[in-house]
Amino acid sequence: MKKIAALSFLILLCSCRFFDGQVPNEEELLQKRLKEINWKEVSSYPTIAECDAITDKEMRKDCFFAQMTLLIQKKLDIDTLALMYPEVDTIQVKVTVFSNATLRFEPQLPPNPNYNMAQIDSLIKKRLVNFPPVVPAQKEGVPVTTQFVLPVILSVQK
Repeated sequence: MKKIAALSFLILLCSCRFFDGQVPNEEELLQKRLKEINWKEVSSYPTIAECDAITDKEMRKDCFFAQMTLLIQKKLDIDTLALMYPEVDTIQVKVTVFSNATLRFEPQLPPNPNYNMAQIDSLIKKRLVNFPPVVPAQKEGVPVTTQFVLPVILSVQK
């Protein structure tokens, strides 16, 4: 019995030593982790269903950009934009994928007094609707807003 009591006292005495260490400061841990994060790059790019099976980060990004470009081209090909501005064969479209999975499209045309930017913007906003669901980019598991510019080739329907 004395051996058990002595052993219990020894275990209790030794186990108390584990509590002597300092608890890490939460702010220091946070600052250390924030310094480790690459803020210039997302953990995962936005994606759509056609790209879900791809696991490689760069290939998935390329798939998303290609699919978005194709979808935009298809939606703009049915419009009069190429007929109204035949000299414009390619437009740059700034795409914003918000963290809540909504999209915004903005045409990026060089300044030209012959362009009715309000009309072009209106046509683009009218046509670029009803896209398939988009999963926003993520940074450390948190959805984030991203922007990118896609070159969209316009073609005249015959």
